Amino acid sequence: MRGRTPIIGLEAASLAAGCLPVLLAARNEPIASPARHGISPAEHQQTIEALKPPKRQRPAIAILALNEGTEVCDFLSAYGVLAESGVADLTVVADRTDPILFYPSIRIETQATTAQFDARYPEGADYVVVPAMEPHDDPAIIAWIKVQHGKGAEIVSICNGALTLAAAGLLDGRRATGHWYSIKQLQAKHQTMEWVRDRRYVVDRGVATSTGITASIPLMIALVEAIGGRAAADELAARLGVANWDARHSSAAFRLTFEHRWTFIRNKLTFWRHEAIGINVDDDVDEIALGLMVDAYARTELNKLITVGAAGGFVQSRRGLRLRSDAPAAAGADTVLQPQKDEPARTLDRELARIASRYDTPTAAFVALTMEYPWSEQQARRVQN
Repeated sequence: MRGRTPIIGLEAASLAAGCLPVLLAARNEPIASPARHGISPAEHQQTIEALKPPKRQRPAIAILALNEGTEVCDFLSAYGVLAESGVADLTVVADRTDPILFYPSIRIETQATTAQFDARYPEGADYVVVPAMEPHDDPAIIAWIKVQHGKGAEIVSICNGALTLAAAGLLDGRRATGHWYSIKQLQAKHQTMEWVRDRRYVVDRGVATSTGITASIPLMIALVEAIGGRAAADELAARLGVANWDARHSSAAFRLTFEHRWTFIRNKLTFWRHEAIGINVDDDVDEIALGLMVDAYARTELNKLITVGAAGGFVQSRRGLRLRSDAPAAAGADTVLQPQKDEPARTLDRELARIASRYDTPTAAFVALTMEYPWSEQQARRVQN
């Protein structure tokens, strides 16, 4: 299993020697409150117009993955939202026919190779969705993104998918964003990129970028609004449990404090508290809920995460993915959790409350930080009540 939980709960690309001393050397920094005000209707409409499909009335969307390692929640949440909407022809694309390995867990079957997609759509995709991948600069992936962009496809990154877009040269001279932990890296290597603060997604001349992991859901609903109109987006958001999907965000709310660093170190070192958490992967499992749950529990640093499912092979998810879990049975798991199907976009609210109750509030806050999700102890109490 690849990159179970990176050193501060980010993508596997953040695993680097010397991170622990950085955590230990932390200063206690205040956390700002998340943005309370929405985006103006005019700005939202401008963003939606910039996301309009460039070619077809019914767009072709490729969700790109790296066979060796793709971030589980980035991919599954984007796929789940787009597949649920039904507004486009959606294809899971990878360089090879091999199964796609998600980190920290789960495999899926590839629906088409890049060569097969090219044969099916010689004029290119309308959109290419790029989740975080490890390594982020795979030459075959970068070459294909460049070709698709050259054919007029809009390239849409989720979280550290921005690192892949940057490696392809698509952020140079553009306004963009990314996971809060990677912004300095992007700015250092791509000095003509303009980081846009306080926006969870940014669109600039055919390239869209988003902040950390949980920005994928609002960005994908915005994409649905651009394709199918506001009524389609409203209906979809209601089904999924999404209150708003505009670009509201507070960049200052996401930074490592002394408490976050201490929580990470404490959880890693108190091995006697560690347990095995199983998450069911069965037929009709909801992709959005599954991705959020797997990511959240893996980031606590207090458990070994095991996805469990049917013996002997793949199961079919709610919206048509072929998924394979880590193990055919829950043997060895202290607790087995079931992803819910109702309002799957609210999964993180529910699970952060449960993590706070099961472990402690600082652990839940650390998970929320690494997933760039605005959350507070007060929210946990509301969900629990």
